[in-house]
Amino acid sequence: MGKVLFRGARLVDPASGHDGTTDVLVEDSLVAGVGSELAKDRAEVVDCDGLVLAPGLVDLHAHLREPGREDKEIVETGARAAAVGGFTAVCAMPNTDPVADHAAIVLEVMALAEKAGLCDVHPAGAITKGLEGDSLVEMGELAEAGVRLFTDDHRCVQSARVMRMALEYARAFDVVVCEHAQDEALSDGWQMHEGQYSALLGLTGAPSEAEEVIVARDLLLARLTGGRLHLTHLSATGSVDAVRRAREQGTRISADVTPHHLALADEDLVTYDTNMKINPPLRSAEDRDALRAGLVDGALDAVATDHAPHAVEEKEQEFDRAPPGTTGLETALAVVLSELVEPGHLSLSRAVEAMSKAPASILGLEEHGGPVTPGGLANLVVFDPAEEWVVGERPFASRGRNSAFLGRKLRGRVLHTLLRGEFTVREGQPTR
Repeated sequence: MGKVLFRGARLVDPASGHDGTTDVLVEDSLVAGVGSELAKDRAEVVDCDGLVLAPGLVDLHAHLREPGREDKEIVETGARAAAVGGFTAVCAMPNTDPVADHAAIVLEVMALAEKAGLCDVHPAGAITKGLEGDSLVEMGELAEAGVRLFTDDHRCVQSARVMRMALEYARAFDVVVCEHAQDEALSDGWQMHEGQYSALLGLTGAPSEAEEVIVARDLLLARLTGGRLHLTHLSATGSVDAVRRAREQGTRISADVTPHHLALADEDLVTYDTNMKINPPLRSAEDRDALRAGLVDGALDAVATDHAPHAVEEKEQEFDRAPPGTTGLETALAVVLSELVEPGHLSLSRAVEAMSKAPASILGLEEHGGPVTPGGLANLVVFDPAEEWVVGERPFASRGRNSAFLGRKLRGRVLHTLLRGEFTVREGQPTR
């Protein structure tokens, strides 16, 4: 560590309302100064002309696979991918083997992340034991171990009674219950979104209603219990509309959307590219536009990657046999910049808010998401919003290669990531 002066950056910091050119001085683990023409004073100077400096990104939804599926990812490689993507904190999903339904697994993941030293990792706990949807985990024990968010991840809690109890306990322990909204009976055997393209491609579809009925149910349960509900990777127009109405009624609700649902649609599956087989599935172009509008007006709080690395041989199967999921940590910022900010759908400040301040607030991470002010921890990202690159042309930091954007030209590249004042990425390359 030491002193580093970021000279002439565009500081975009939604937490303080700052958006303009300035200098930012980092000393040891803290932001030491913000202002014009700060004195160099033996600091290393990093020229940031044309670059954006922002609070480090925070991801609400990443699969780091360890323990149990180290062939897909380990905490170290997932944390490295996160740092390369500009993230300083991620929430790791509990669908490990064994499942993170007790404190020992949570503490193991935390220890692995601390050893890697690349990104803060906050493990989520399961809602139910073994992700089976029947018996609640010991939420109090897991909350005491540091768990802030509970989810059965790729499995939706089908029982309204179990979900009601989970939300009641969430209120008691001041934690968040996160739902993957998908009715099993309406989505049995699904391969993609149900619509004209599923008929054209001869693939079994899941209708938007499979998501929307669970969203409606859980919003009612959140209103009933007063528990904090988070709806993850929403994909359907009706879901966005329901969340918007619930907010107006005062329900304690937050929601996120993925970069791939903001950028892609079911029509992109005409090539049967298994990297675009996602859960929930890519829906219609109209749904995609509704998600974008929801992110703009605040119906959707945050962008979450749903980073889901798979072994190469798993994705190189027939479409109906390949598992759903795409990597996302290394491409998320560039996708949002390319598909939403550059065309003018979303302001840069709102994009940073949705990828940093908002998810940090949902997880209760006061040390992340800004504000970038003197005395605050230097968890920062510096990126070039104009640099173009092609996904897959340079090696991935993640073990996963299954990106839905493989071969696509994107705009926006992370140059530096700092975790408590230390470079985890420098000039686009991880430092360890």
